[in-house]
Amino acid sequence: MTTTGRFTIPSEENYAKETGELAELWGADAVRNSDGTHLDADVLALGKKIYSAYFPTRAHNEWISLHMDETPQVYLLTNRILAESMSVDIALMESFYEEQLSVNYDADPHRYWEVIDRTTGEVVAPQLWSVNAEDGTVHVDEVTPMHEYTVSFLAYIIWDPVEMYNHLTNDWGDKEHEIPFDIYHEKTREFVFDTFHQWLKDNPQTDVVRFTTFFYQFTLLFDNKHREKVVDWFGSACTVSPKALDDFEVQYGYRLRPEDFIDMGSYNSAWRIPRKPQRDWNDFLTTFVRANVKRLVQDTHAHGKEAMMFLGDQWIGTEPYKKGFEELELDAVVGSVGDGTTLRMIADIPGVRYTEGRFLPYFFPDTFYEGNDPSIEGLDNWRKARRAILRSPISRMGYGGYLSLANKFPKFVDTVTHIADEFRTLHEYTNGAAAEPALTVALVNCWGAQRSWMAFTVAHALPNKQTHSYYGILEALSGMRVNVRFISFEDILEHGIDEDIDVLINGGPVDTAFSGGDVWENPRLVEIIRAWVRAGGAFVGVGEPSSVNRQGRFFQLADVLGVDEERFHTLSVDKYFPQTTPRSDHFITRDVPEDYEIDFGEPILNTYPIHEGVTVLSARGGEVQLAANEYGAGRGVYISGLPYCALNARLLERVLFYASHNEEKYDAWSSTNPECEVAHYPEAKLFCVINNTDRAQATDVRRADGTVESFELEPSAMVWRHE
Repeated sequence: MTTTGRFTIPSEENYAKETGELAELWGADAVRNSDGTHLDADVLALGKKIYSAYFPTRAHNEWISLHMDETPQVYLLTNRILAESMSVDIALMESFYEEQLSVNYDADPHRYWEVIDRTTGEVVAPQLWSVNAEDGTVHVDEVTPMHEYTVSFLAYIIWDPVEMYNHLTNDWGDKEHEIPFDIYHEKTREFVFDTFHQWLKDNPQTDVVRFTTFFYQFTLLFDNKHREKVVDWFGSACTVSPKALDDFEVQYGYRLRPEDFIDMGSYNSAWRIPRKPQRDWNDFLTTFVRANVKRLVQDTHAHGKEAMMFLGDQWIGTEPYKKGFEELELDAVVGSVGDGTTLRMIADIPGVRYTEGRFLPYFFPDTFYEGNDPSIEGLDNWRKARRAILRSPISRMGYGGYLSLANKFPKFVDTVTHIADEFRTLHEYTNGAAAEPALTVALVNCWGAQRSWMAFTVAHALPNKQTHSYYGILEALSGMRVNVRFISFEDILEHGIDEDIDVLINGGPVDTAFSGGDVWENPRLVEIIRAWVRAGGAFVGVGEPSSVNRQGRFFQLADVLGVDEERFHTLSVDKYFPQTTPRSDHFITRDVPEDYEIDFGEPILNTYPIHEGVTVLSARGGEVQLAANEYGAGRGVYISGLPYCALNARLLERVLFYASHNEEKYDAWSSTNPECEVAHYPEAKLFCVINNTDRAQATDVRRADGTVESFELEPSAMVWRHE
């Protein structure tokens, strides 16, 4: 087996000897710097491929401090203030961090700001309010007492949010704050390209320019106590400027309001059903960003270097699954691997030569401190990612942060040695091929392919309490023996459902981009899916699928699922639950012990079977958690929610095979132990069995010919066998 390659190691100043030793131990063939570190000459002399982080829109305070009106801007929403008389004063920055954000008084507030009566939703006429820049307030006259009022105002971003996060996390003390800048302004754009061109000349030793990322930060705002206030990894709130807004109006024929960015305080969260202004701004921004990214990439290639994009930080405008991404001619994308879902988010990106994962933990003091064992997190992160790598392999791996911190923990050093060797072994056995899938599954939502592997995400790999019941579906699928596709409702309406799709999944809370909202009022969408299922298709609904109140139904595909949700309008109509089917009597629940309480996550209240022919597999507290329904030649399955765990992943897998009438395919290349999984590589005539836990496990594996082999697996083990 090859013991070197496919691995990128971080380094820092005055650490060449140790870097060389760890590079040898971990088999690293590339070395990189991290935020706040630089590679000195001795590290460069190690003979490794050199990655250099490059920040196009920060780390040049000497320029931007002279052009502070060309920093990125954001629309902010003040606190809601109750009017108790005929006028009201609203403080602008009361809940924001003034070291990060500064009110833009330069552009005419009466043209670019908005005061809104939040009780009625009406916009207050500009002549009725005035701005006091000295005390940072807006005074509003002729208000209605007992109504709440807000101001939506423009603010400059004066401290780069990611550098700020790293600054605070790593206690950089009095290190100068890095000010971001916005290339939408011509002088700053010229500075960015001139500076980069010179940097390329000054850094001949660099082999890979690792752009971190490009121009616009995802929405990351802090409050006046230095805490995160608004975090949306998909958010484009931090992309506005008066010039861009004016240009948008000329190009699209209408003017965007501040409310088109504020969106009643949601800041256009990815959970909101996207509206035309939001989609138009996304397209406008993407066109601008991509044109300038391509210039950077071409300049990089002209100097004989590779161009790599980090999927994070200033990634807004470079969505890799949005049509046309391959035209940027990037060589690679690298991203932080938090779990299987984020691994697939990176690995499945089209249009690049290779992908690379930055594994956790980062070598930062919040993890690498005396008394802690970082190897626990390291192995946990690897196990989560590994099951997804088997299904869609990334080309390279690595870590980030301060190597000197990691080197203080010998157990962690040994853990990384093992992980790196296992990663390379996987590639050597499979030649980078994906394991064989058994089914094709499509998730349908408003975003479709544009947000592949990005549904239900709040921040990168960080679902919250309200989303983990849905995010668990993605995490289960990320390492499952199925092809996964993401399609939009528009795709179905325009093209129908592709013949190769075995199962269609729709899920999410009501009135969100993921369940669909009022898209379900289009009878054509319902017709297409019903016809497809009745002809033999499979539809799986999670949470509140196809939900909108219409014609006495809440789930518009309740007839397919066999389940609906009581919205208190038909409480006088009795509902009768059929007896729950014992777990051992049904294919879906056969692997679940009778005494095990399945975790369905946050409850969906008042769900009920719409007729007594529905097969109820779990019902607690007067609600249905799991049910199956025959629908013509096809099947529907309802799941109230499914946070990720091994048993839930197994449950979902059996749901997919059952719903698609593929039960007879299930046993081949499967594990009898849900904590273990099997990946089959028919071209290599190999299969592997992985233990996804930190405990020893035993399992049986059935080959396609029916023969069975028993395995005793060490903690975190991965073993290979010939067919």
